[in-house]
Amino acid sequence: MQNKVLVLLLVIITLFSCNDLLVHSEYKPIKDGKWQMDEPVQFEFSKLDSTATYNMFLDIRNDDSYSFSNLFLIAELEYPSGNATKDTLEYKMAEPSGEWLGKGMGSVKENKLWFKENIVFPETGVYKVTVSHAMRKNGVVEGLHILEGVTDVGLEIEKAPNK
Repeated sequence: MQNKVLVLLLVIITLFSCNDLLVHSEYKPIKDGKWQMDEPVQFEFSKLDSTATYNMFLDIRNDDSYSFSNLFLIAELEYPSGNATKDTLEYKMAEPSGEWLGKGMGSVKENKLWFKENIVFPETGVYKVTVSHAMRKNGVVEGLHILEGVTDVGLEIEKAPNK
């Protein structure tokens, strides 16, 4: 009897935790939690409805070895035609008290960060998103070659909710 209740509870949690708007979700692990500046993370996707509007998110998982309260990223969206847009993005990762933002238990936190809002994918073919970090220490011009504490980088695409 207890096993049946546990299974039923897991099924209910799974059903309610699903995101009906999600159309693409992918994660890439960062080897040993040490993100090399010259090793961008790349995602590819296709087959999106060209008449729909989407929101794009970058998902960052970090652990306690991440030593910054913010994160700078360079993100590029390349269209099948070869045209591209490139953005330098800054995200807050911790409160002034040092408490990590994001979700998760234990030492790993996951942050769902806005990338593109209300975007349309009008072209047929493969789209590419390339993400690299652009972190540096205060007062230092040269960027960090190795960013410690980022364990995974992800890309999520959701249909924009109807307004």
